[in-house]
Amino acid sequence: MGLCQVENLLAILFTVYAVSFASTVEYEERAAREGWLRSEQEMKWLYEEWGVEHDKSYSEQGEKEKRFEIFKENLRFIDDHNRPENNHTSTVGLNQFADLTDEEFGALYLSAPINVSAEPSPPVTSRYAPKAGQVLPHTVDWRTWGAVSRVKNQGTCESCRAFAAVAAIEGLNKIVSGNMVTLSEQELVDCDQRNRGCQPGFIYYTYDYVVRNGGIDTDWRYPYTGVQGMCRRNRARAVKITSYETVPSYNEYALRRAVAYQPVSVIIEAHSRAFRFHRSGVFTGECGTRTDHFVTVIGYGREYNGIDYWLLKNSWGPSWGQGGIGKIQRNFGGAGKCGILIQSVYPVMRWWAPSDADGEGTRGSE
Repeated sequence: MGLCQVENLLAILFTVYAVSFASTVEYEERAAREGWLRSEQEMKWLYEEWGVEHDKSYSEQGEKEKRFEIFKENLRFIDDHNRPENNHTSTVGLNQFADLTDEEFGALYLSAPINVSAEPSPPVTSRYAPKAGQVLPHTVDWRTWGAVSRVKNQGTCESCRAFAAVAAIEGLNKIVSGNMVTLSEQELVDCDQRNRGCQPGFIYYTYDYVVRNGGIDTDWRYPYTGVQGMCRRNRARAVKITSYETVPSYNEYALRRAVAYQPVSVIIEAHSRAFRFHRSGVFTGECGTRTDHFVTVIGYGREYNGIDYWLLKNSWGPSWGQGGIGKIQRNFGGAGKCGILIQSVYPVMRWWAPSDADGEGTRGSE
């Protein structure tokens, strides 16, 4: 490396440090002035408690101290976000991601932006297209009908597509059969050869695997390990689907109509720090349409403050949102909040024909 390159690198590092230092000083000055600054000791106590709660341990020398500095920065963001005068529609809180930078979180838990237009897809169905005269429920929450299984955790395996598809299949199976059978994401990681295990992939391939395989095993027979392994030969076909279909894109009403009948897999941009630490309320923060994370829409409604929302089941464990369930703004327009209207997919069972039900099959309250 030449002298000029070294000087440029040092200049960049100094600038990053100066900006970070200025941000920290500004935070501390404002916090001290307004009386809400946490002491170093208090943050240390919180860090230790948080580490025990999330079973954190660091083997490399100095790693714990490095992670503490990142933890403090994230804690400052959380404290500042939750200040009442900021008038945010959602709160944030500490979870298992609190010792990660934005870059580390994205690399470990999100995929690179997925080009959904490049994904081979089934024809868009008219099953959930707008229907004249149909009145949909004002509120839907498939948890109240037992059609949402426990929240699971994908870990650092980028297998969110498997969790989003499994949650939708579990939900439809409960609606059709009356039985909640929790299914195997690990089978999809190991056996879906057109996707690449713990690498980012396409959700259409995920659903297509279940159709072509003649079903999917239960998670107690084929439990989740979070790493790609050999595909088991003795797997069962506990739940079968006939096919899968897409909701018309960029159409709030169509997605609402679909969710009134069954849980639906969607892709969103989840890179925002406010989304990463989401705790309660409706997320209305900054985000774009990078489409880097799959989740399952399990309902919709309106918050007491008048904000319409989609109800999401995530795959980041129970410390995200409220037990792993969160809300994101609905009726946002365009591609939807965080791109939620770009790609919506749901499973189909031959004997389930909601398009003939004229609203009678929906679950909600008028």
